Amino acid sequence: MKKVIIASSNPVKVNAARDGFTSMFPGEEFIFTGIKLQHSINPQPMSSIETLNGAEERVRLCREFFEDADYWVGIEGGVDFEEEQMIAYAWIVIQTRELSGKARTGSFTLPEKVAQLVREGKELGHADDIVFNRQNSKQENGAVGLLTRNIIDRRKYYEHAVVLALIPFLNPEYYPPLSDS
Repeated sequence: MKKVIIASSNPVKVNAARDGFTSMFPGEEFIFTGIKLQHSINPQPMSSIETLNGAEERVRLCREFFEDADYWVGIEGGVDFEEEQMIAYAWIVIQTRELSGKARTGSFTLPEKVAQLVREGKELGHADDIVFNRQNSKQENGAVGLLTRNIIDRRKYYEHAVVLALIPFLNPEYYPPLSDS
């Protein structure tokens, strides 16, 4: 049984990782553990690079503290600006001792009321809760679920990117090994 450590205790992220892994490797058995670690990641990454760096830092911390795992997973949501509109997305980074996979979710435009609260320093999940009169939406359907009326919830949104980040592990012959392995 392979051990997968997800660098978050958020059940949405843990379940999205589980769903992605079991979809890509239906014959394998895994143990999934979500871990909350202290990190230096901005609570609301404001660019693609900052968001990707956040997912990579999550993986690095997992590797340091849980060396015996088979896979380490970092999922980081972020926002960016395109033509004066704020868009939301997430980066997923998955590593083993030998390989690394990365993928980004699709992106979508946030309503101006939400964007303004994020610009003022609120984390996207808190801004969603204020605008949509919700509580803890980031551990449920998230902005994507609220805005699509749950056609795509946050778990499914992340799951597809987890699957894409797992491509190198399904096809290792096409991807270079990590330089430190």
